Amino acid sequence: MDKYGLIGYPLQHSFSISYFNEKFQNEYINAKYINFEIPTIDALPEILASNPELKGLNVTIPYKEKVISFLDTVSPEARAIGAVNVIRVEHKGNDIVLKGYNSDLIGFTQSIQPMLRPYHKKALILGTGGASKAINYGLKSLGLDTVLVSRFERPGTIQYEKITPEVIEEYNVIVNCTPCGMYPHFEECPNLPYEAMSNKTLLYDLIYNPDQTLFMKKGLRMGATVKNGLEMLLLQAFASWEFWQK
Repeated sequence: MDKYGLIGYPLQHSFSISYFNEKFQNEYINAKYINFEIPTIDALPEILASNPELKGLNVTIPYKEKVISFLDTVSPEARAIGAVNVIRVEHKGNDIVLKGYNSDLIGFTQSIQPMLRPYHKKALILGTGGASKAINYGLKSLGLDTVLVSRFERPGTIQYEKITPEVIEEYNVIVNCTPCGMYPHFEECPNLPYEAMSNKTLLYDLIYNPDQTLFMKKGLRMGATVKNGLEMLLLQAFASWEFWQK
């Protein structure tokens, strides 16, 4: 039986395990999907050695960047982004070859593109982790100017306290790539001047639990268009399977 799995830490809210095991059952695929909750990325070789049936892995927080040093090849898109969330595992004799890809990019761009209007020219990306790198690359590929928002002083970023109502009006696409507002912290949301939002504002939250975050609710009150991350998650899962079947 083939194995696929997810590496990350922690993994309490993994969407992938239920999605793929249901897919395998429904499509009579002789495979199973396993969560590998590892406290350090250095445990990856041990997982590969002890699971010779492993054909593919998804990668989540906090290893999308750190995993790259373990890979034999990385797709041009994933290399440019600087983050990998899909690994194809190939067995060649006694050797294991690891190929890295980024399906976050595919899932996000396919999901947000139909929502973009001619007046959506600039975007704020909340967060600076592996997911935000894919979002940044995707928005730029769709023709938007982007700025990353960080809680800390980092080169090429803006801090939350510097986001004025004028910034919100100019950067009217805002993508939340942070865990702020994720279950069980329903009452939290990114610190933004929501009162400056309008019906030209597009809020996209990578969180899908809850299905409507406080970030989205506050935007809705001002007439903004909002979307959560569930469709992106489904689309990136489709793309993961394609990469594993190449």
